[in-house]
Amino acid sequence: MKVLALDFGSARTGVAVSDPTGTLARPLTVVERAGTQKGLAEVVRLVREQEAEKVVVGLPLTLRGTAGEQAEEAERFAEALREALDVPVVLYDERFTTDLAQQTPSSAPEDALAAAHLLSSYLTWQSPATA
Repeated sequence: MKVLALDFGSARTGVAVSDPTGTLARPLTVVERAGTQKGLAEVVRLVREQEAEKVVVGLPLTLRGTAGEQAEEAERFAEALREALDVPVVLYDERFTTDLAQQTPSSAPEDALAAAHLLSSYLTWQSPATA
């Protein structure tokens, strides 16, 4: 199953996509202001272009695992995506993805790398071998 992941931010949203088997994650791009109508339309276009069968939106919980204002924004964004898409949209804990992206040597944009780390974590969590 091909999955697209979004590391949502009010200014920039990192996008990553898996391979068709849902095993490997790679950074794809960054969408500016994804929470706007124009940004949402761009995300919807990417989901369709990539033929993703599921979308994972990073849920920025605090270190204690609680939801703050940023998590509420991500939840609202995920709900807007659910209304615009005909594929499942799920929220997944994104703690530490930005830190991991900052430590990853790559020419890819940091936000897209964070999305790739989010997606990699999600795919591992979903894998039958780890269940």
